[in-house]
Order: sequence, then C-alpha cells, then structure tokens
Amino acid sequence: MLASLRVRLAAWLLLPLSVFVGVCGYLSWRNAAAVADYVQDHDLLASAKVLSERLIWEGNNVQASVPPSALSLFASPDRDQVFLSVTDAAGTVLAGTPGFPLPSKRQLQGVDRAQWYDAEFNGMRLRAVVTQRAMYDVGGGAEVTIAVGKTTNSRDHMLRKLWLPTVGFLLIALILAIALTTLALTWELRPVLKLSRQLARHDPLRLDFSVDPRALHAELRPVAETINSFVHELRAHSEAQRRFIADAAHQLRTPLALQASQIEYARYTRQHRGEWETRRADMDAMWIAMQTSNRRLVDVTNKLLLLAQAEHRDASASLERVDLAEAALHCIEQLAALADRRRIDLGMERPEDAEPVWVRAQPALLDALVSNLVDNALRYTQEGGRVTVRLDRVGDQVELSVEDNGPGIPAEALARVFERFYRVSQNTEGTGLGLAIVREIARAFGATVSLASNEGGRTGLRASVLFPAQG
Repeated sequence: MLASLRVRLAAWLLLPLSVFVGVCGYLSWRNAAAVADYVQDHDLLASAKVLSERLIWEGNNVQASVPPSALSLFASPDRDQVFLSVTDAAGTVLAGTPGFPLPSKRQLQGVDRAQWYDAEFNGMRLRAVVTQRAMYDVGGGAEVTIAVGKTTNSRDHMLRKLWLPTVGFLLIALILAIALTTLALTWELRPVLKLSRQLARHDPLRLDFSVDPRALHAELRPVAETINSFVHELRAHSEAQRRFIADAAHQLRTPLALQASQIEYARYTRQHRGEWETRRADMDAMWIAMQTSNRRLVDVTNKLLLLAQAEHRDASASLERVDLAEAALHCIEQLAALADRRRIDLGMERPEDAEPVWVRAQPALLDALVSNLVDNALRYTQEGGRVTVRLDRVGDQVELSVEDNGPGIPAEALARVFERFYRVSQNTEGTGLGLAIVREIARAFGATVSLASNEGGRTGLRASVLFPAQG
C-alpha cells in the first residue's frame, strides 16, 4: 500500500494517462498499418492490371509479356522482391515464376475482381493479389489468372515511418506529464507540509493555538477547521478538568483540615488527662464532628470515583439488557430509611401492565443514576414532603422521572445544576456531584436528562431521563 499522498495522487493521474497513451499508440499503429497495407495493395493491383493489359492471342494460345512499367511500381530502397505469375485455366504458367502460391479458395471481389492475401514463398513472407481476365477470340475464349506478390520490407518501413513519430510524441507527452505532475503535486502540497510543521512546533501540553484555514486550499480548509474544533474542545475539556481538580481539592481540603485540627485537639487532650472531665462535652462534639467530616470525605471520594467510572469510554461499550423498573424499585428500598427519617412520602408509579421495562445499561451505573436522582430529591424536599418515581413509555422511548414538591430550583440556577460541585443551597448536605454523575451516566447509555419545574411551575422539581426502549 502506498503511504505517500504525493505518490498516490500521481498514480491516480498517471496510470489512466499511461493507459490512454498505450491505447492511442495501438490505434495509431492500426491506422498506420491500414495506410501501409492500402498503399501496397494498391500497387499490387495496379501491377496486375498492367499485366492483364499485356495479354494477347498468338495463334490458339494466350501469351503474356512483363513490361518494365509493371515492375517500376515496386521500385523501393528496401530491396523488396517481386514475383509474378500468369496461368491459364489448366494451371499452365504463361509468364512469371513457376510454383507461385495461389489462394486455395478464390473469392474475387469488387469491380476489379481481385483478392488480396498473405503467402509465403521460398521462406519469404509475401503480400499478393490475384485477379482473372477472360480472353475471347473467334476460336473461343480462355480464363487467365494473374497473380503479383511482393515482400513486405517497404510496407514495414512505411508502417514504422508513419507510426514511430506518433509514438514518440505520445511518450514525450507522457514524460512531460509525469514531470509536471510531480512538480505540481510538490508545489500544491506545500501548504499541507507547512501545516504539519506548524503543528509539530507547538507544545502538545499547550492548547492555545489555531490553524489559519485561509492559507490552505478549499479542499483542505475543512481539515483545518476540524483541527481547530478539536483543539477548542480539548481546551474546554482541559479547562473543565482543571476546574474539576481545583473544586475537588477545595471540597477535600475542608474535611481534611477539620480532621487535622480535631486530631491535634485529641492529642492535646491526651497529654492533659486531668482536664478530661471538664472537657468531656467538647470531646463528644469533636468525635461527632470528626465522624461527620469523615463521612463527607468518604462520600466525596466515592462520588469522584463514580464520576470517573461514568466518564470512562468503556461505560458505553459494555451495555446489557436491564429492567429499569426493578432497578428503580431497588433504589427506593435502599433510600426508604432516609425518607422515613425526614418523614417524606417516597413512592413509585409504573405502567399498569407490570411488565419489565427493558433498557440497555450497566446495572451498577443504572443504580447510581436512579439513586442520585432520588437522593437529590430527598435532600432538597422539606419534611412531610413527597417524592415520586415514575416510569412511562413515550413512543419508542422509556422515561424515568423523579418528582418532588420541594422548593424547586430557581430559573437562573437551572443552567448550572449539572456543573460539578455546584449546589443550589450551601446549607444542604451533599457534594454537588449528583446531577453531574446522572448526566454522564445517561450520556454513556445514550439517554438524555432534563429538569423542569413540577406541578405547572408553581413548586418542586421534575428530573426526567429518556432511555431508548428495548423490546
């Protein structure tokens, strides 16, 4: 396989051109051969006519003489040999060379009643013509056969003289085409090489460059625009990763700093055991704070790991058929205790047929998606509120929705709730990663996530995920 674009383009151009030159050379050879054959055949027939005019009666026999004018037609510098034969109906040679080969089957055609044929005589290749003439006299009539043959030296010389110049011109044109094509491709591919050098000079760790498409040909501008688009996406992704790392560091720094201070306080208390009784209340509060901080640290770490798993390319490569209704019911059972502590009515509604609702997903990630949606609704719904998980069929899709009657999300915050570590209320427990995880998991499953105000926009939130249905 040719690896060079220049060579491949040259091959696409020059191979058909070479075939064209070959076909033209072959057609030129056929045309030159036809001309040479016509000239030779015309001379042969003219000589045969001269001979037929020299036939005379002498007594009761036909006599023939070979005039110099018949042979002068064949004069050439190529040393051709000419053979003549005049025979009567019985095959008797009246004039010319004995044993001259005649065609085995006579097919005289045209007004000249002539037949041209190829023959071999004394080891020489001949082109010959045969014709007949009827001789009449008062004593009766006689049919005379006249044949003239000539070697093909002059004919072959004429063929070469007619054909070789044309072939030479074609070959010169092909060589010029190869040279000009190579030069043109080298010249026209300079922008591509320039683009390659321009990209090679850039630091791969810096994404602050763009390719100028104006310096490229129209066919290459989409390539430059695609590169610029990729660089833009990579730059945005890189910025998002940097923000993610900064936010993660900020989220982890607070519980870690709190744990460090609490550990230092516990160490100080141990060194002053006599003050234990007076500081018992402080120690209890410290242990509770350490437990809360540790739980938050573990929660953030688990959410980060889950988010990384959802973003991995393998998340969309190993999907299987899963019952969405069973997964939703399992998540509700897991979070029922949290709903009871907050006195929230947590329930589920599904199609009346109670048949499995099949979707393509990873079971573990699907559980995480439903759990994050329900957990998010429980955290932002007031005590005594209501959270409902619904399953519906929408055409050829399956909709999972989680509705609550909590305070909802302000319109100005709807555009940011899928950002990592963003929380509508800083007074609510959580990591700010739940909806970001939901979006990444849904994207891996080929599903879409949307948020809208519940109950006609008066209160609450409705989070909806549309899955492609599986039969």
